[in-house]
Amino acid sequence: MIKKNNDLTINETMPHQISAPSWKGSGIKMKPPFVNEQGVVIGDSNYNSAQSPLNNWSDEIDPEVMTGDEWIHPTNDIGWNTPENRQLVEEKKMGQNGLFMHPDKDVGYEQD
Repeated sequence: MIKKNNDLTINETMPHQISAPSWKGSGIKMKPPFVNEQGVVIGDSNYNSAQSPLNNWSDEIDPEVMTGDEWIHPTNDIGWNTPENRQLVEEKKMGQNGLFMHPDKDVGYEQD
């Protein structure tokens, strides 16, 4: 059972993974956990659903059962911790906020 909570984060800045990027200013909105077709809660950071094949593993379980998009949360996934994916979020922030500028320095002077 998923606990209903409309406040997923503190102003979309509280990281869901220790090394995950902050979504604030990126235009990406945090998504709530969901239950996939297998009955497993995805995106709650507990990784311990009773229905999970990991909790019911046997020689008859095909590991392929845990592949596909239904096992990936769009904003609470360990994949966001990689440098490449963190960069994707940071680029979205730059695109919305413009280039970084010092108030009294022209950091682009003679750079072109």
